[in-house]
Amino acid sequence: MTTQGIEAVFIETHNWGKAVKFFQGLGYELEFETDHNSGQLRNGDGPSLFVAEVPADRETPLQLVLKVADADAFEAAPGVEVVTPFEATHFGTRLATVRDPDGRLWNLQAPAAQQ
Repeated sequence: MTTQGIEAVFIETHNWGKAVKFFQGLGYELEFETDHNSGQLRNGDGPSLFVAEVPADRETPLQLVLKVADADAFEAAPGVEVVTPFEATHFGTRLATVRDPDGRLWNLQAPAAQQ
C-alpha cells in the first residue's frame, strides 16, 4: 500500500495565539484546540494544519504528514527507510516515520487500529 498524498502539515511555533490568528487571517478555521497550546486548523478540503507551541529555545520546524489508509497494510518499498514503525498516538491516529535519501524525516499517518 502506498501513501495517499498530504494529510496534514505539522507546525511548531513559539506563540500559539499569534500563529492561530495568522492562519485564521489566511482563511483557516480552528477545528479544535487542546489544553496545552496546540490544535488543528483547516481551510476547505485541503490538508489540516496542526500547530503546537514549543519553548522559545527550540527550533520551529515544519513537517508534512503523508496519509496512509491502513497502517497494517503498509509496506515500505525498497529505498524507504522506516525509522519508527506505526504506533498509536495520543490524538487518535497511528504514526510512523520514514527517512528520505537526503536524510529528511517524513511522518506517515493512518487511522487508529480497528478494535
